[in-house]
Amino acid sequence: MKLDVIKLDGGKGGSVELSDAVFGIEEIRGDILQRMVTWQLAKRRAGTHKIQVRNEVSRTGKKMYKQKGTGGARHGSRRAAQFVGGAKAHGPVVRSHGFDLTKKFRALALRHALSSKAKSGSLVVVDSVALGEAKTSALRANFDKIGLKNALVIAGAEVDEKFALAARNIPNIDVLPNAGLNVYDVLRRQTLVLTKDAVEAINARFAEKEAA
Repeated sequence: MKLDVIKLDGGKGGSVELSDAVFGIEEIRGDILQRMVTWQLAKRRAGTHKIQVRNEVSRTGKKMYKQKGTGGARHGSRRAAQFVGGAKAHGPVVRSHGFDLTKKFRALALRHALSSKAKSGSLVVVDSVALGEAKTSALRANFDKIGLKNALVIAGAEVDEKFALAARNIPNIDVLPNAGLNVYDVLRRQTLVLTKDAVEAINARFAEKEAA
């Protein structure tokens, strides 16, 4: 699959070859993408929410009233969950929300995410994102020329420092290096922007996995 390459100023930059195995999947599996996004978001959760169980509540341990003869229910402690100020029953405890997905499944999900962008026409390849000076207004004007309003930019092995500074104040624009490419960020933005270096890295990354 071939795709035209553009420059940040809107000019032509030739073309690039995209791997059909990575960008050319015809049947996009929504269930695979959903499982992958759930996995990513679950890993981000801190899992530090917690309630006080009965042995952690700071209240007296003295028996409330005598066992028999009151005509009421028999209780032994004000720390029980049914009393105001007592413990909470079946509340959250500190735990990990993560679950396992195989490497092959995660790679498959990324291929489906990339293919979904290519199939919908929401994939843009730029020659380079290196800037001479870190000016947000100039970069915003360039983005307007090429129609970028809501995009994820994969900027190469390392993000150009001036580009990162210029882009960080533009709303709905995310910038990541090659290593940061992930399904959730690809799907949450309307357009995926790849540099030529990023395309080569993606093609090489999946070629190695297929060879393995």
